[in-house]
Amino acid sequence: MDIWKKLKGELIDIVEWLDNTPDTLVYRFERHNNEIKNNAKLVVRESQAAVFVREGTFADTFNPGMYTLDTRNLPILSTILGWKYGFESPFKAEVYFVNTRNFTDRKWGTMNPIMLRDPEYGPVRLRAFGTYAFRVADPTTFLKQVVGTNPRFTTDGISEQLRNYIVSEFADTLGEAKIPVLDLAANYTELGTFIRDKIAPHIAQLGLELSAFSVENISLPPEVEKALDQRTSMGIVGDMNRYTQFNAAQALGQSGNTPNSAIGTGVGLGAGMAMAQQMASALQPGAAAPPPIPGAAQALAFFIAQNNQQAGPFDAATLARLASEGKLTRETLVWRQGMPAWAQAATVAELAQVFGAVPPPLPPQA
Repeated sequence: MDIWKKLKGELIDIVEWLDNTPDTLVYRFERHNNEIKNNAKLVVRESQAAVFVREGTFADTFNPGMYTLDTRNLPILSTILGWKYGFESPFKAEVYFVNTRNFTDRKWGTMNPIMLRDPEYGPVRLRAFGTYAFRVADPTTFLKQVVGTNPRFTTDGISEQLRNYIVSEFADTLGEAKIPVLDLAANYTELGTFIRDKIAPHIAQLGLELSAFSVENISLPPEVEKALDQRTSMGIVGDMNRYTQFNAAQALGQSGNTPNSAIGTGVGLGAGMAMAQQMASALQPGAAAPPPIPGAAQALAFFIAQNNQQAGPFDAATLARLASEGKLTRETLVWRQGMPAWAQAATVAELAQVFGAVPPPLPPQA
């Protein structure tokens, strides 16, 4: 008798599942002919649930813990099998272990752009992506609605469906919110919370729970982003006239370092400093037009016509010397940058002082 009890004890089974995969949601416990011995031990670990199924009918569900399978903790299955006189013989049943932990860092994103009407830019196309986490909240419902008789069910079997739910609700929420494109970044958290709450009833029907949801980025098409960058650059530049003046001042300073440049002389440097001071005053908001700089006219360089050829440019000091030598007269044609055409030196106001020290020609003798 003792030997029989010992052998009977060795027939006691252990029903358990050690998950060594990162993506398994449901695992069906494999037994020959699905036969489980009487008084078998059931081990359900943390983040697991065990569901018994008999001939397609869901029976008892077990939360984490260790159980001895008998009529006391298998009331539904005992009723199905009609055990009226105890639990003494092996029975047939399928045992599904359901992973109830959080599956985190799941990716979602829009496969195609979402068409929206922006209050500032008009019709726009937006792409978005982010992450979410989910878990099995109701193992029986999940088995009934999603898994069926699949012996092993992974996250790949439900991820696509969840992504479709998310993208559909995201597009609907974004369209109803009417948030301007430039203000979307300030509402990522609010959008994530709202969309998670909106999706919750849909996935609850599958026995799932969306435990986390986040929007990481909402972007415009590359060509639209490029145009927006150009518009932003123009906004940073501000007053285009002042920006042009500033660039001209920089170019003037750089030309002073060019060899054989008229601006590179001391007179040219003085003109550059005078112009820079004038531009600095002009860039100040509300500043009045600066007064002319004394002596600035002398810094202007002129070309002169000699023997039907162009010569120069010459600064004021050189022009005065040429005038004293008679090589520059009031009738000599001159030109400088800014003049529409060549003109006689006598008609150019800036050259009046050049001829101030030179006596006029003698009147013709009678």
